[in-house]
Formats: sequence, C-alpha cells, structure tokens
Amino acid sequence: MHVYICICVGVCLYIHSFLKSFIHYRPYKFLLLNLTSYTEVRLTKNGSSQCEGQVEMKTSGGWRTLCASHWNMANANVVCRQLGCGVALSTPKGAYFVEEHDEIWRDRFHCSGSESFLWNCPVTALGVPACAHGDTASVVCLDSRELRLVDGGGRCAGRVEILQQGSWGSICDDSWDLSDAHVVCRQLGCGVALEATISAHFGEGSGPIWLDELNCTGEEAHVWQCPSQGWGQHNCRHKEDAGVICSEFLALRMVSEEQKCTGWLEVFYNNSWGSVCHSPMEAMTLSLICIQLGCGDSGTLNFLVPPREGSRPRWVDGIRCRRMDASLWQCPSDPWKQRSCSSKEEAHITCADTPQLRLVDGGSRCAGRVEIFYQHSWGTVCHDRWDLREAHVVCRQLGCGVALNAMCCAQFGEGSGPIWLDELQCTGEEDQLWKCPSLGWGRYNCGHFLDAGVICSGFVRLDGGGGPCSGRVEVNSGGGWTPVSDGNFTFPTAQVICAELGCGKAAMVLGNLPLKEASEQVWAEEFQCKGWEPGLWFCPRRACPGGSCQHSGAVQVVCSGETYGSTLTFLHTLLWQQNVRLTKNGSSQCEGQVEMKTSGGWRTLCASHWNMANANVVCRQLGCGVALSTPKGAYFVEGHDEIWRDRFHCSGSESFLWNCPVTALGVPACAHGDTASVVCSGKGGQASPRGKTHPEGSSLDSRELRLVDGGGRCAGRAEILQQGSWGSICDDSWDLSDAHVVCRQLGCGVALEATISAHFGEGSGPIWLDELNCTGEEAHVWQCPSQGWGQHNCRHKEDAGVICSEFLALRMVSEDQECAGWLEVFYNNTWGSVCHSPMEAVTLSVICRHLGCGDSGILNSSVPHRKDSRPRWVDNIRCRKTDTSLWQCPSDPWKQRSCSPKEEAYIMCSEKLRLRGGDSRCSGRVEVWHEGSWGTVCDDSWSLAEAEVVCQQLGCGSALEAPGEAAFGPGNGSIWLDEVQCRGREPSLWACAAALWGQSNCKHEEDASVRCSASVVPGVFSLPGILCMILGALLFLVLIILGTQLLKRRSEHQGGA
Repeated sequence: MHVYICICVGVCLYIHSFLKSFIHYRPYKFLLLNLTSYTEVRLTKNGSSQCEGQVEMKTSGGWRTLCASHWNMANANVVCRQLGCGVALSTPKGAYFVEEHDEIWRDRFHCSGSESFLWNCPVTALGVPACAHGDTASVVCLDSRELRLVDGGGRCAGRVEILQQGSWGSICDDSWDLSDAHVVCRQLGCGVALEATISAHFGEGSGPIWLDELNCTGEEAHVWQCPSQGWGQHNCRHKEDAGVICSEFLALRMVSEEQKCTGWLEVFYNNSWGSVCHSPMEAMTLSLICIQLGCGDSGTLNFLVPPREGSRPRWVDGIRCRRMDASLWQCPSDPWKQRSCSSKEEAHITCADTPQLRLVDGGSRCAGRVEIFYQHSWGTVCHDRWDLREAHVVCRQLGCGVALNAMCCAQFGEGSGPIWLDELQCTGEEDQLWKCPSLGWGRYNCGHFLDAGVICSGFVRLDGGGGPCSGRVEVNSGGGWTPVSDGNFTFPTAQVICAELGCGKAAMVLGNLPLKEASEQVWAEEFQCKGWEPGLWFCPRRACPGGSCQHSGAVQVVCSGETYGSTLTFLHTLLWQQNVRLTKNGSSQCEGQVEMKTSGGWRTLCASHWNMANANVVCRQLGCGVALSTPKGAYFVEGHDEIWRDRFHCSGSESFLWNCPVTALGVPACAHGDTASVVCSGKGGQASPRGKTHPEGSSLDSRELRLVDGGGRCAGRAEILQQGSWGSICDDSWDLSDAHVVCRQLGCGVALEATISAHFGEGSGPIWLDELNCTGEEAHVWQCPSQGWGQHNCRHKEDAGVICSEFLALRMVSEDQECAGWLEVFYNNTWGSVCHSPMEAVTLSVICRHLGCGDSGILNSSVPHRKDSRPRWVDNIRCRKTDTSLWQCPSDPWKQRSCSPKEEAYIMCSEKLRLRGGDSRCSGRVEVWHEGSWGTVCDDSWSLAEAEVVCQQLGCGSALEAPGEAAFGPGNGSIWLDEVQCRGREPSLWACAAALWGQSNCKHEEDASVRCSASVVPGVFSLPGILCMILGALLFLVLIILGTQLLKRRSEHQGGA
C-alpha cells in the first residue's frame, strides 16, 4: 500500500512541476525576447545609407522615419556620432530628403548631445500628436574620417590612406582608375589626378585595407562615398595598395652632375620637372631653399654658370619668401606658367653651411648632448677640458639662460657622426662655441662615449601657476630670474613663450599681477616677437627708457598645454581669437568674411581653394561650433586693400587654422571681392548688454545642462556641467527670460516658473553663473550675459530652478492607499486625470512600475466618479512592451477635456509583496518589490509573528508555518529585508522593524517563507490535488476489491476445512 501511495505522490508532484514550469516560466521567457525596442539607426538619401539624409530607426515593425517635431542639433549630433559620421552640420526641415513611408514614428528624443547612441536619450510619446506626412527628421553630418597621401614626397602625391575607426588604412587597386583618383585629388584640394598608381607604387602600407573595388564617377565629394565592397571588405594584400599623383603635387631638387648642394634649382609641378627663375631671390628666399633641401642655412646665386641647353618648363618667378614661411611652397610668387622667364634666368644655387648648435635628448631645447652642424653633418663635442665656462657659452648662444651643469661621458646618450671639436678652452665670454680655442674642426682623440652635454637654466619660464604651462613670465640671462612687465606685452610674444616651453598655443595673457616685493625690479626690455621665432631669446627687443619699463605689474601667461588641474586653466575655445576672426558689418562674430592678423594688420583671405574643411577649423577655433556654409562672392565683402592669397589645406580636424598645410607658391593674385566667408552654427561672443561677459558656447559645446530633484527632466534645480563638474546657477536676477532659455535648450517647451531660493533643494559643487541677463532668445544658457564662469557672491541656498511647460509627473490620488487610486498626470503646470480607454494590461503594468507599485494593475470601474472639476489631460494610451515609462507610450494629443468624468481611470496596482515557489499564492518564498525589482527576505529573526503579517497582508488567512533556509527554493536578485521583527498586528510587512533596505549579511539559502491557512484549500482543489484524489480513490477501490477477494478466499478456505 505504501508503494502505491508513493507512486501517486510522485505522479502528482511531476504533474504539478510540469504545469508550474509551463504556466509560470514560459510567459517570462517570451517577455525577455521582446525587450528590444530600437536596434539600428541610419540616414537615407535616394535609397542609400550614408552621412546625410532622413533619419530612420529600425523597430520591430521594420524601418521607420522619425518626426521632425522637437528634432534638434543635440539629437542630430548623437546620430552622427553613432554612425561614425562626425558631427552634425544641420537639421534640414521640410521635404529635404523625404521618401515615401507608410508611417512616421512620432516618439520624441530629448538628447543632451553627449550620448553615444540615440536610444540612450530620454524619449517621450505621451500626448504627442500624429506627424504630418513629409515632416520627417533629417540630418547633414560632417564626416570625421580623414584622407591623406603618404610616401610621395609631398601632400599631393603618394599612397592613398583613410583614417577610419581610429586607424589609418589603404585602398586596394582593384578597379582603381583616374575617376577614383580625381575624387581623392579634389577632396584634398590638390587639383586633378594626373596618374592613378597601382601595385604599391609608393610602397606598401600597413594596418587595414579599408576599401576595394571602388567605382567612382569622379563627381563624389569624398572617396568613401563611391560604390565599393564596403568598409574592410576586400581580397587584397598591401602589395596592391593604390596611389595618386595630383596636378598640384610639388617637389624640389638640385640638378648637378657631382655636387649635392649646388646646382640648377628645379620644381616638380603638373607632373613635370621644370626650372625656377632667379628674380628676385633675396637672401631669405635662398636660405629657405637651402634649409628645405637639407643643405645648410644660406645660399648664393651663381650667375657665372652658362645657361643650360635643352627645353624644359620654367615654372615660376618672383619668389619672395617671408620669415614666417617654413617651406618654399608657402612663399608668395608669380602664378605658375610654362615660360615664366628666359633660359638665361634659370636659378643656379650654391648652398653653404653656417655652423649651427643644438642640444638633443635632454627633454627640452635647453638641455642635452651638445651637437654642431658643420659641412652638412651633425656631430658632437668631446668632453676633454669641458666645464661650466664652455657650458655658459653654449647656453648663452642658444638663448637658454645660464649653465647649471656641464655634463660629461655621454650622460644624454652617445651621439653619431663626426666629433667636431675637442679640447675647448673658453673664457665664458665668447658668443659662439666654435670661437673658443680648440684642436680644430674634426681633430679629436676621444670616442662618442665621452660626448659633452649641458643643462641650462632656460631663458624663460612661467612661475607660480600650478604647472610649467601657466604663471608669471620670468627671464634669466645670468643674474637670476626676473619678472617681465605687462607694459606693451603682446600675444605673439606669449605664443613664442608657450611654443618654446612645449606648452602649445597661448590661451590668455593676464596683466596687473602684483610683484612679490615692493623693491622687485622688472626686466628692462620690451619683447617685440612676431610669433614665429624659435624662442623668446631670438625676438626683437626694445630697451625701456632710462632702464625702467612702464607697467602696472608683472605679466602672466596661460598656455593651451596647461592641464585642467591648474587654477588658471580655461577652456581653449578662447584660444587665439585675436589672430583670426569673422567680420560682418564691422563686428566680429560667428559669420562673415575670414580675416587673419599678420604683421601688416588684418587681411581677408582669398576664396580660391577655400572649403568646408577650412571653414570648420575657423569655427572651432573661434568657439562657434561647426561650419554651415562657405558663401561665395560678395556675401560679406568689406573694403580691404589687399586680399591674403595663401591657400590653406585643412583636413577639418585641426584646432587652429595655422596648423593646416599652407601653399602660396604660384598662387595668382585674388580678384577684389573674392574673399573667403563662413557661416558657423554657434553664436559666439557678440557684444554684451550691461558690459557683461558671455561665457562662450556653440551648438557642439561640451558643456551639458540638466534639471535635477524636480521629479522629471523638465523641472528642477538648474545645473551645468563645466570643466568636469556639475554646478548650479545663482538666483540673482533670475527670471522667466533666463528660465525660457533653459527650457528651450532642454527641449522642454517654455518656462512656466523661474524658481529661486533653492526651491528644489540646495545643490553642491561650484556655483557656475550669477546675475544672468538673458534676452530669452539665446540657444544656450551660458551664452547669456553674466558675471563670468565661477564669478558670484552666492551660496547654494540661492540656487535657481525652473518648471517648464513639458514637465510631466504621475501620481495616484487616494485617501488611504499608496498604490490604488485615481491616476493623475501633471502637465502644463496643472494636475489632471487620465482617461481609461483602452488601458490594456501592458499599459497598466507600465503605470504601476512607473509608480513603484509592482508590475501589474487592474482598472476599478465600480468606484463612483469624482465630482470636482479638473482637466482630463489624455486618453487612448497604448503602451508597448518596450516602453519603460508612461511618457514613452503613444496616446491621443493633450487636451483639456479628453473624456467625460465617468471615464477617468481608477487603478489598483498589485501589492509590493508576493509568495513564490509554493503550491499556491498563499504559500512560498516571501518576495518584496523595492526600487524597481523583486527581492527576498532573510530568515534571521523570522517567526510566526512575521509570517502572520505577510498572510494577513495578502488576504491568505492566518500563518500556519514560518519556514526558513529557503524551504521553497532560493530566490535571486537582491535580499531586500533582514532582521524583520513584527508583533503580528502590523498592516504590512514594511511597518515592522527591520534593518535598512538592502542591508543584510545573508545569502539566498536563508530566504524566508510562509505557509498560510488559505493555502490548504487551493492545495486540495488544485488540478494536481484533484488528480491525486482520483488516483487515491482508484487505489482505495482496488484495495477494497483486493480485500474482498482476500476475505472471500479466506472464507472459502475455512469452509473447505
């Protein structure tokens, strides 16, 4: 009999387990498979996916376009970044790229602009009206990829390489022809293609092979817009790398039978070598030519050499190099011509060496191994007799202050090449090292292991700024460090100092710095640097009258290379605004003709070869965002005597215009009015009312804005992310005009209220802005006039806040229940009810989760309707499984009267308590809902008193048992409660004393459970129970029959006896 009972129980348990796994687990698995909402995004134009076009997002229903309502540059920048297309240039409105689509997705994205993916942005759909056909969101991105030609001897010839995903890679030569090469040349501003080279003509590259089987028409703006196999898709090796020779490729050489640095000067242009004409060829031009050819630093024209025979182009004449020019290509000249002069005027040049001195491998130009350039070779100095007197001469000659140490024995490493000088015996007063007595040039009795070195004080330093790249300017010529006065100190001088110290560009010059002592003297000279000198020592100087410079204190310089840790560091969107500008109607701003400051004053730039890449560098340099356009013709033309014709060849990624390659050789004069112009996306620093400053900003500003502690993204304390720290705004002068800018910037409609006195609580960290005076039209709150970044007289009790028109909040209205009541939404500064049609299960679940009231709910239609008057804001809410809050659910548009009072929604959410793992809802492991997830309760101190509260709270009668040690199996997730101590009469489990939420020393093997009295009935009459009863009855019947048969046989046996 025991065997049969065991079989029955086993069968029942198996059936129960199977039904449980089918009924309870399968729906959860289905839910997980449908959590994906947005999976891909693309920009499409004429059916192709690229870096401009209408925005399309892949959802479970396929590709859908997005609505242009509330679409802005912040959203667009996220899309461009996600697609690897750089930054957004514009968001064209209307039917710019419109293609036919059945439905436009109306979800609104509220990106800050810093997100990596569009689906990281907050989304709203509740109350959003349907989108008109054709009103689709579009974006034009500025591609962040770069293109270059390498190993060809110049920027316009070489192996084609593309920077993609942070790596430079080549192009395979399959199908490579002049049409493809034309696109490369045009993109680089190198004219047209003369030759499309194959088979690694310029050497094999390394890294990825990015493109193969290109099939350009020749009209594309970027080579990656041509049809191809796709990024990284190829069947090639680097021996098949493609190359290009463009028409503007330039090269320089000396032609001579036997000498390297003497001969006929020839230039490679338009795919042909030709001679250079010698008029006027002044000393500076000859010096630059010799330096470029590696033939010393001076040269002479040789007029005694007979003219050459043979025919060749004579490409260029009238070359006039300037001190700022770093190569012959930057020197102005007459335009390129096939016959620029007669054959008798071809230039024959002899270059010569003036000995040069340098220090190497010491970490700066003023420390290292001593090397001399002589007879076309760098060589070293032997340390025999080497002491501070020789070292002083070296430091003085290099403009490096005084010698601190004379190093011997190759302490900066062994040099190579000749050992030029040995046994030097300087007095210390010589102006050049080779004027000291020695054994003579190239005469020595030592090896490179005895190479001499020097550590100099340096001529200039920046002191007291918290780092080597900011502080008071001080110089040293042997008498100690002396401050430089702020009288007539110029930005070009600051540039030379920053460059000499390896600190980048000059960011700011500050005067009026008090001297350390009243008796302290300033340097008795004024420096008049042009900006291109190799060091401050080499700048022109003017002695101050009477040896005393007029000043109001010492001068202080902040360089761009300074770290954020310095107290004197500023964002370098301010960098060098004094040296390039955009002017329109006489004012400097973020649109207008491009002007550059040279030694001759402000000059406009020529529009020839001016393009969007150059324009983007200018906009970035001025803190004006990105370039939107480069208007041609007389768009902003103002009168100027001369137009600067230097051509800039920027890639678009440079920080400053002068970081770009420049050519001027052969560039023709610019026609009057043909000036380069730019329209940038930002608003920059226009003149401020009330004499205040504009903290700089642009549409691509790295700063961020948020509203916090207001219950939603559109209400709260205003905070700005600046220099890596979130800080608040002071409420002095804070009003609706300021608040309007905040709301518009966040895509939150208009301001309903500008709160003061820390209405949303006191913030922490810096107070970034004070005394804001916005007009209400600014794009960013930091573009409003203010006291300046960090300038204030406030405390956090004065933090400013905002309530915007699109601030949304949700609540349940009930007299005594937290998770049941009338559903109300805060919209347009007013609480109003929500209509219940159609309110399906998914919608109710989203609402309850949103309110932290479990994960399911029901509509209660039996509650009498309310009589008070209030808005009934929204109806027809249809949440999707992918929506994480009510704000993301589609609905009818917001209306004051969306339904009748009888249709207001009264919702009852499931309690925050449940039992799991048992054989009914009234027995099992105790689980509670907290902070958006289910977790368990530890069995420490768990008894019938605690179990009684759980059973009563769930309506499951009285507690029969309070088992611990995970009697119904261990749970997962958090262990929310521990050390719960109830008296047995509390209304809910969380009314009992317990440790803090989430604070426990337990594992899930200690999960608490209960078995309530109401669990007996469902246990008996459940399907498995009924089956067991039937099987039990059958067994009992079988036993009766067996018993009857047994008794009958026993009776027959006794009768027979």
